[in-house]
Amino acid sequence: MEKKKTAVNQHSNTPALHSSTLYLSGFAGISGNMFVGALLDAGLPENVFRNMVSALPVSGYQLKIEKVVKHGISATHFDVVLDRDGHQPHRHLADIVKIIEGANLSATVKARSIAVFTRLAEAEAKVHGTTVEKIHFHEVGGVDAIIDIIGTVFGLEALGIEKVYAGNLRTGHGIIQCAHGAMPIPAPATAELLTGIPYTHGDIEKELLTPTGAALLAVLCDGFGDRPAGFVSEKIAYGAGGWDLDIPNVLRVQLGTITEKSDELLVMETNIDDCNPQIFDYVMERLFKAGALDVWLTPIQMKKNRPAVTLSVLAPAALQDEVEKIIFTETTTIGIRRYTVQRTAAERREETVNTPWGTVRMKISSINGNVCTVTPEVDDCRKIATATGVPLKEVLASIRN
Repeated sequence: MEKKKTAVNQHSNTPALHSSTLYLSGFAGISGNMFVGALLDAGLPENVFRNMVSALPVSGYQLKIEKVVKHGISATHFDVVLDRDGHQPHRHLADIVKIIEGANLSATVKARSIAVFTRLAEAEAKVHGTTVEKIHFHEVGGVDAIIDIIGTVFGLEALGIEKVYAGNLRTGHGIIQCAHGAMPIPAPATAELLTGIPYTHGDIEKELLTPTGAALLAVLCDGFGDRPAGFVSEKIAYGAGGWDLDIPNVLRVQLGTITEKSDELLVMETNIDDCNPQIFDYVMERLFKAGALDVWLTPIQMKKNRPAVTLSVLAPAALQDEVEKIIFTETTTIGIRRYTVQRTAAERREETVNTPWGTVRMKISSINGNVCTVTPEVDDCRKIATATGVPLKEVLASIRN
């Protein structure tokens, strides 16, 4: 049987699964080189990374990638070592955009890298009371910062990471010397970039969270705080900073999955022993049209040994009033009970296949990307059986095989 390319996802109620989610724990701060080091430690192939960097239209540096140990924690340290006689110009945003646009990178990596530098420029412009166009980058305009930012964005894409979250962020405290002189920690541009992001200073008298790190957080992160609900860690990696501190100077990253919470579901049910059974088909039809996910009848015995049925309805909690209105209106019940339920739902999609008798829709279910059932649409098989005279069970068996 030949499959037609008409597959569509028809199961909108399935919890979405982000198979590659990254959570950053910045207890020792975050810098661009720590972020890159963590991605390399997490599995970004070094040769792939080096090939990407070597193709950038920048020069005057060497890449240093090595395994180090910080307070007993093995981590990857990444550094861009500038040539001693290499001159690094103070670049404007337009200069950096030109470098990025001229690189052999995907459109997504280019756009996100430019977004990080643009956010940096906006923060610097606000702090210094000027415009984005007039801002010339000092430390963050050097080739090391360019490689750190592009490398981080490239690494996320290369690892297939779709969502990024961060928490436990510490900036350090004290005074730092920079191109504009002595500045408090966090530096003014860093503080501006961290607007709306929860952080603490911590006890370390060093600049732990750099402007580059803050810009990466501000642009790339989907949320901040504790690990997102439903997150399951599958791999832990560490990117090392250069200093030896009283705490492990590492950025811990956790790769894992998030199964997003589905809408709250209710089961509403009632026992009925005095209702004309001929109306139940109509009641079920109305309930399904109202949005019920499932409706079923269960034979029971009630008091005085009366035969009866339990009418059960599975529906989103938002439909409670509508479902109860239909049941009270269309049946003889005088009471409905309800309770909240949780469910794990397979992802479902539909494909059309060609058979000796014509096309048949196939319902394909999968869990975490692994197919668990493939079922032909019975209505299509019934039409084939009626038209050809082939027994329905033979049509079903043939298509399944």
